[in-house]
Amino acid sequence: MEWLRWSWSQFARTPMRPNEWSWPRWAGLGTSAFLVWLGVATWAGLAPDEALDLAPRATRHILFDRQGQPLAEDAGEWNVQNQVPLYRVPQRLKDAVLLAEDRRFFAHRGVDWIARAHGLWQGIRAGRNVRGASTITEQVVRMLKPRPRTLWSKWLEGFDARRLEARATKSDILEFYLNQVPYASNRRGVANAARFYFDRDLGTLDTREMIALAILPRAPSGLDPYRGGAKVLDRRSLRLATAMRHAGVLPAAEWQRAIETPLDLQPPPRRSAIGHFRNYVERQLSARTGKLPLNITTTLDSGLVDFAQGLLDERLASLGPRHVHNGALLVVDRRSGEIRAWVVAGADAGMSTPGRFLDAVLIPRQPGSALKPFLYAAAFDAGWSPAERIEDAPYSEAVGTGLHRFNNYSRQFYGEVSARQALGNSLNIPALHAVNFVGPDRYLDILHQLGFESLKKSAGFYGDGLALGNGEVSLLELVRGFTALANGGTTVRLRAIADDERRAEPGARVFSRDAALLVGNVLSDPWARVMEFGRYSTLNLPVQTAVKTGTSTDYRDAWSVGFDSRYVVGIWMGNLDQTPTDGITGSTGPALVLRGVFAYLNRDRNTGKLPLPADLPLADSCAFGQSGCEQIYDYKTNVAARSPVAKWQAAQASILTPTPNLRLAYDPRLPADRQMFRFTLGGVEPEAHVTWLLNGEPAGETRGPDFMWRLTRGTYAVEARVEDEDGARMLGPVAFSVR
Repeated sequence: MEWLRWSWSQFARTPMRPNEWSWPRWAGLGTSAFLVWLGVATWAGLAPDEALDLAPRATRHILFDRQGQPLAEDAGEWNVQNQVPLYRVPQRLKDAVLLAEDRRFFAHRGVDWIARAHGLWQGIRAGRNVRGASTITEQVVRMLKPRPRTLWSKWLEGFDARRLEARATKSDILEFYLNQVPYASNRRGVANAARFYFDRDLGTLDTREMIALAILPRAPSGLDPYRGGAKVLDRRSLRLATAMRHAGVLPAAEWQRAIETPLDLQPPPRRSAIGHFRNYVERQLSARTGKLPLNITTTLDSGLVDFAQGLLDERLASLGPRHVHNGALLVVDRRSGEIRAWVVAGADAGMSTPGRFLDAVLIPRQPGSALKPFLYAAAFDAGWSPAERIEDAPYSEAVGTGLHRFNNYSRQFYGEVSARQALGNSLNIPALHAVNFVGPDRYLDILHQLGFESLKKSAGFYGDGLALGNGEVSLLELVRGFTALANGGTTVRLRAIADDERRAEPGARVFSRDAALLVGNVLSDPWARVMEFGRYSTLNLPVQTAVKTGTSTDYRDAWSVGFDSRYVVGIWMGNLDQTPTDGITGSTGPALVLRGVFAYLNRDRNTGKLPLPADLPLADSCAFGQSGCEQIYDYKTNVAARSPVAKWQAAQASILTPTPNLRLAYDPRLPADRQMFRFTLGGVEPEAHVTWLLNGEPAGETRGPDFMWRLTRGTYAVEARVEDEDGARMLGPVAFSVR
């Protein structure tokens, strides 16, 4: 310590050299350099002039419904849809905001130095930052030019606030603040907040509610009453109400009512998310014009969209225990092709929902039986009619060295049925008859003409399974196809934009008008589907509506599609991660939603019947489940010339089962006399005498084409000697094995 004092005394007695600077000079130089740096850094950090523009701005395109109403609250950067001029904001709300945020707003020039000093003193006493002391002007600057919440940003915001006050009036700044102040859940502006918390316009709010709107911006998430902030909000609202009374802007009686009236939250009706539809519209506009207008008027009906969204979400929630999480819904005006509702469910169910970011309206999925109406329309055009008689009997088809057995959904076979019953009850075996009658190549070409672009493989790839929906199509494509049926077989271009200049383009004819209208007549007749769906089916709507369901393999997809005299509605349910549901079918899952949507669509309009071809004759149909013959609509005038019962037998006799190189499995756990296999011939009369040979040895004799053979392990070649009125002939051999 003594050494330090000696060193300082020697330093003090040392004379200064002529060119040596003193400490004050060095301090002055450092201060000057710091001030120059501060000035340059401040100038460089200020917001550009264009950033301080208070004019309304939009960072994304705004979509309006067909009545010109915004489709949903815009969750973008700015509130553009619900701006309110300052003169329409209640004076009580303006007083509350000014007292809560900036008491000397009309006195300062951007920065309230008194409030800053007070905030600094409170922070020193508390040992932490208690109050930001930002003026409304500074908060507007922070909205216009976001910066990190630091002291340096606070410094720059003060200068930008002075600049903003120099170029804009106080009224303009306050109006901008009231329209853009952030609230919870991505809401901006007091008008949106009033809708979000109280489901009312600003002019209908009471004093208690306006005080709450003034308090909430201080901590939008922490004070949000929907998230547990109600108690803190009540305490702060009471303090603000008392401050307003002391300031003389709130009468005593009104103050008493404000502190005694509880806050009555009224969440608004749930609005549907339009993100997927927005993406679809933007892709359509970009592909056609290459540019996007700021305001886009769409064909959607916002009321219908919100109703359908709620209905679909509720139905999926009720089916949650049966492992179905995703869904989509589409409504189209069949006459104009306008899309009235585009709904995707499951997006708000949580982070664990599979595929919640995917647009299920556009995702290809297996349609199951939902494609059968197009097949029967093609068959009607090719020569069949609704009265055509078709054999619904067990059928198997070779798949490699195995055998695939086709079944109806109920695993019941009905024998001879009409084409009307086959389509109405969605029978699978008659559909295989139909696809072979039309031809798989021709049927696939028809589907392409209808707009099923997702079917990219060849007819050989899909095979007969195309009749049962083994290809993948999107809900948009399926509804577009049904719109063609609803319009008498003529395609309609679906439109999402109201002012589309291509709206008058004529569609292409895919089916004859008679064939398309008869398909609609079959699908709208409850008696045509009574065999599989019963008398009191969910598909029996009060107004004549053609309805078709579809269910894919393992219950992975459930579809319901229908059309009446005006609208086409399509619904899909399933899981976008390809997992199966727990037995959800088209009639047990989406059909109830279909009924609800049609009830909404028809609530305020005069409904009509589905059209029928002119001079449509009646034909006798004698098929399964009828004590006699019924008369059904038929556009074939020469009924007597109709072909006999359509069967799987080929024109030339052959062995149908076993198929070549078939491998059968013998189960040692089952009794030997219970393990049988049916040998079947095609093209053989029921009265023919057949001798069956296995490896050249007689195995049995039958009257008719079928023989039940008891399984025995080994390798075999089966032959059949057929004796009928055409003489005797040998069929086979066909090799197969039992292991």
